[in-house]
Amino acid sequence: MVVRDGANPAGSVTSHNSRATGKVRVAFGPTRDVVIVEGTAEEVPVVAVTRETGDAFAAKAGFDPRELATPYVYFRIGPRRIQAWREENELAGRDLMRDGHWLVKG
Repeated sequence: MVVRDGANPAGSVTSHNSRATGKVRVAFGPTRDVVIVEGTAEEVPVVAVTRETGDAFAAKAGFDPRELATPYVYFRIGPRRIQAWREENELAGRDLMRDGHWLVKG
């Protein structure tokens, strides 16, 4: 299973809801080429993030939460369901992962 990390301001509604439920739903990409990931969320304080993970996140996201005055927390996301599609004709086959198991090979 692929596990991804994300960061949000510690006091944000998103962080509050992720802590309270232990679940997330994240969308990536523009409307016509979207990936939606639903999964578990585990809070990881900034001080517990390794330098390697923090540097990789900063390079990918274009900002570094470790350098901001606003307190941030990271969330480790364990995907349970992944969907992706570009056009209406792909909607029928949009599930790529369900219940943490890949439905596609590649």
